[in-house]
Amino acid sequence: MDLRARINAAVKQAMRDRASERLSTLRLISAAFKDRDIAARGEGREDGVDETELLGILGKMVKQRRESAASYEEAGRLDLAQQERDEIEVIEEFLPRPLDDDEVEAAIAAAMDEIGATSIRDMGRVMGLLKQRYTGRMDFAAAGPRVKDRLSA
Repeated sequence: MDLRARINAAVKQAMRDRASERLSTLRLISAAFKDRDIAARGEGREDGVDETELLGILGKMVKQRRESAASYEEAGRLDLAQQERDEIEVIEEFLPRPLDDDEVEAAIAAAMDEIGATSIRDMGRVMGLLKQRYTGRMDFAAAGPRVKDRLSA
């Protein structure tokens, strides 16, 4: 079942269960997908966005909520921070399992070998390949410095 169908099924189930918080988060996800589809059609892609871009949207949503939760905790608003964490849990249900450190290192090594990367000038190509293959499964903010270190050595 593709990602959109899984989310639509989850929306229907949340309605049946009368889970208002979960339903709210699922509707936010659907709205984000529809917004991106509309933008893609404006760019000439009539089919909308593909699975990879949808996973990227979910990843961004998780990142935004983590930042918001940290801000709320600093401000002493623990109730709002918990609400953000609850939304993260719902969103992460639809993301694939993240890669662990060993898998990230192996993916970086494989991408560098495939491209034939030897210098820092190849970093963009390596990161592009990683983003193409591991969107939603890899933290690229953490992977970037690792790639840079390997290419600088």
